[in-house]
Amino acid sequence: MSENKIEYVSLITEVIAKQAVILGPEIALLKARNVRGLIISPEGKVTDIQADPVQVLQQLIDEYVALSGQIVKNALSSVFAKYPSIKNPE
Repeated sequence: MSENKIEYVSLITEVIAKQAVILGPEIALLKARNVRGLIISPEGKVTDIQADPVQVLQQLIDEYVALSGQIVKNALSSVFAKYPSIKNPE
């Protein structure tokens, strides 16, 4: 796995964990599993990304934003701050 892909795996795992706190683990995982190419363990950890990580990240955020809009964007800004090399897809 490339270093860039590892960063995306870490970031997306954190995004799911953050949403699990906000939405509850069942809903957070249900929405994450709607994203094609995203492989997630039963505990909510990303184990692989089998598509373009940028598109997977965008689709994941779109899933959560469709549920709760601006709340999600605000909650995720602190997570993205830890990954300056990855652009926040807003």
